[in-house]
Amino acid sequence: MVSTPTRSGPGRTRAGKADPAGRAGGVGRASLPSRIRSGISGFWSTLEGSGKSSGGSTYYLILGASLALTAIGIIMVLSASSVEAIAAGESPYSIATKQGMFAAIGIVAMLVLSRVNVLWLKRFAWPSIILAGALLVLVLVIGKRVLGNQNWIEIGGFTFQPSEFAKFALVLWMATVLSVKAKLLDKWTHALIPVVPVSGAIITLIVLGHDLGTSLVVMLIMAAGLFFGGVNLRLFAAAGGVAAAAALILAFTSGNRMCRITSWMGQSCAGASDIGFQSEQGLSALASGGWLGVGLGQSRQKYQWIPEAHNDFIFAVIGEELGLVGTIVVLVLFALLAVAIYRVVSHQEDLFARVLGGSIMAWMLGQAAINMAMVAGLLPVIGVPLPFISYGGSALVMSLCGVGVVLSLARAQMAPASRSKPRWRFAKTARKRT
Repeated sequence: MVSTPTRSGPGRTRAGKADPAGRAGGVGRASLPSRIRSGISGFWSTLEGSGKSSGGSTYYLILGASLALTAIGIIMVLSASSVEAIAAGESPYSIATKQGMFAAIGIVAMLVLSRVNVLWLKRFAWPSIILAGALLVLVLVIGKRVLGNQNWIEIGGFTFQPSEFAKFALVLWMATVLSVKAKLLDKWTHALIPVVPVSGAIITLIVLGHDLGTSLVVMLIMAAGLFFGGVNLRLFAAAGGVAAAAALILAFTSGNRMCRITSWMGQSCAGASDIGFQSEQGLSALASGGWLGVGLGQSRQKYQWIPEAHNDFIFAVIGEELGLVGTIVVLVLFALLAVAIYRVVSHQEDLFARVLGGSIMAWMLGQAAINMAMVAGLLPVIGVPLPFISYGGSALVMSLCGVGVVLSLARAQMAPASRSKPRWRFAKTARKRT
């Protein structure tokens, strides 16, 4: 009797023994370290993107996340500001209407910048930084003081914050200067001069207006510009020491800042017992929101318990009204924006474009992280608004302009077939055929 040979199927070797990997040939399962390395490699490949994923999808991801955050901001500004507006005898929609108007201006500017070649912006680098410096000097002379900070210029009933324009101007100027000195950045003198002195002057003018929070964001922008410019990392250690020393000096020379720090550390501050009131009320709002929140528009803490509820502490109102789910949605949108902008920056071969996109990424996401950490009690209260969401026309318009520049970089990576062509080109082609 002739026996029929058995066919080795999946999970068995030719000898009939079980294969640990479930495959023919007895290939063993990959070790844990190799699987971890493979997972990390796959994560970075997904993050950086390739082919179409680094072009069209990235463009629309940045656009969608920015518009979604802006829409959430208008809704939450309406909810957080209506009570105080009614108490002041104004329309409950007055502040939200202004925010919506500035959002419309910012979106138009964003779409225009998304269609402009970023190399064309180089010609505005020096005029922009000079104008920013002049406006920061002007605000110290005729500026409007609000809650101890002198950062606004009032024109015809509207206030303009020059420090927000200074962020955008500094990003554009640094990218232009570092790209011109690309071959000399290996020397520390060319790497730091003139970027550090000019940035230091901008920071000094902002600090003279008593706005420590914005000055920290500008420091972050400067560090990001040097990092994406390829400056030697050893210089960052020295710069970090100088920045830490400067921060300590600024803290010790201001009684208000020291009280904020000691209050954050859980200690009382003589003569300023209410200095931690805002932080305590913000944490109370986050805690009372629970999983799903108390409902949109139903916040209790916004009834003059949280100072500046529609501005620096709007994230606390989101947590109270929309709960943990609402805060996670905001975090996810910022995370998507971070991933998408990183995709754009990581594919840039031109130094100007890389510094430009990287500095904008540090500006948006660094400021968002500082604000949310401040509201959650992880950092002292230093007065930094949440990008796209907090009330403020200057901040919203400049943030959307920054997004427009990144969209221009993302659009340049898109395949020619996936770009939307202007209508006049189609009309021109049709006339040629006829």
